[in-house]
Amino acid sequence: MIAQPGRPACRSVTVLFLAIALLIGGSAMAPATFAQPAADGAVTEARSLPDVLEEVTPTVVNIAVTSRVRQQTNPLYNDPFFRRFFNLPDMPQPRTRMSAGSGVIVDAQAGYILTNAHVVADATEIAVTLKDRRRFTAELVGSDRGTDIALLKIEAEDLSALDFADSDTLRVGETVYAIGNPFGLGQTVTSGIISALGRSGISVEGYEDFIQTDASINPGNSGGALINADGRLVGINTAIITPGGGNVGIGFAVPINMASAVMSQLAEHGEVRRGRIGVAIQDLTPDLAEALGIAESFGAVVSSVEEGSPASAAGLQAGDVVLAVDGRPVSGSSDLRNRVGLAPLGSTVEIRLWRDGEEANVSVRIEAPGEAARHDMRATPERLAGARFEDTSQGVVVAAVEPGSPAAQAGLRQNDVILAVNRRPVTSVAELNEALAATAGTIALDLIRDGARFFLVIR
Repeated sequence: MIAQPGRPACRSVTVLFLAIALLIGGSAMAPATFAQPAADGAVTEARSLPDVLEEVTPTVVNIAVTSRVRQQTNPLYNDPFFRRFFNLPDMPQPRTRMSAGSGVIVDAQAGYILTNAHVVADATEIAVTLKDRRRFTAELVGSDRGTDIALLKIEAEDLSALDFADSDTLRVGETVYAIGNPFGLGQTVTSGIISALGRSGISVEGYEDFIQTDASINPGNSGGALINADGRLVGINTAIITPGGGNVGIGFAVPINMASAVMSQLAEHGEVRRGRIGVAIQDLTPDLAEALGIAESFGAVVSSVEEGSPASAAGLQAGDVVLAVDGRPVSGSSDLRNRVGLAPLGSTVEIRLWRDGEEANVSVRIEAPGEAARHDMRATPERLAGARFEDTSQGVVVAAVEPGSPAAQAGLRQNDVILAVNRRPVTSVAELNEALAATAGTIALDLIRDGARFFLVIR
């Protein structure tokens, strides 16, 4: 799917989701050798890149998809009188569409293959061709649009599967290789580096933590493998940004840790059953960190806790900063949302948090999703001015905001209810003024707006 001019596109760029596969064309590079770790941790003789690829490439497959799509028709065709007058059939006949993509064998014994959900969307038949030219009809075990991951299964013997790397340990600048079947040319390998980590905002689904690479990616490689120098799978190639329709060196892959979590649920349930803990969250920005008095630069701030939720039962409070989940650091609100959303329902996660200058650990149970929503609102004005306040039973309500004032520029609105200043509760205008007077530097207002609770940062 290519976004056309005048249609929504992420951050003014065109996003191409490769409905066929990833072509990866890199610059010419000198032959490389790689140390091969032995089972005891010792390093054996180095392997050349061709040796590594000789082992890896049989795990990458070509996927041919047959689907039925409804034909676009003249709007007059939808008029019953027009159809009767010209003796036309009631509905246009669907046409057969052929598309292609790539996949990665991840379990040789079970015959499991990871690919992209958009590659196999609306498929009536899925055919998998191995590197040795054997061809199989694949069963769609399940797919997840939120992460663009799908799981296929084939009945075959003598398969090879790729080993997984730990994508949480990746670093910008590492060499990676993309393998797929671009433009129907056949299996192709290209090289590049990891350009960035933790990219989001590429699609509208929201469950994103993309690896960005400059390895050349073009239509034909969706669902293909992104491997590291050791020949281990680090990601599933999925999309590129392309202002003009061609490769510009900005490609994206789903980290294998995320893809693996999705695969486990697809294999067990045929779908991803996302969980929740009952909190609204927002990113820990430098201004908010200063206001809360925390030295950390990454994390997710709990802006509200739903009453009766697992988070409430675990003792989480508004203003807590989540630093890690199950020992792995949390980079921001999207990262925390991904971790919770992909954790099995009924499981328990260990959350490390910061509160009032101290760190603590709590265990939180993952439950089925309800109506709670994620809110991510913040602003950074120079100072609070141009607003009037009134006492309420809950806190202090904003009675008016002067248009054009710093308060208005910050995003403060009439009827916002201020509950706390830098986590210091306020229940009257006098307490609010006292808290503001005692605060030097950045201020974090704990607000309620339209039933949602969040922090508004004032610098």
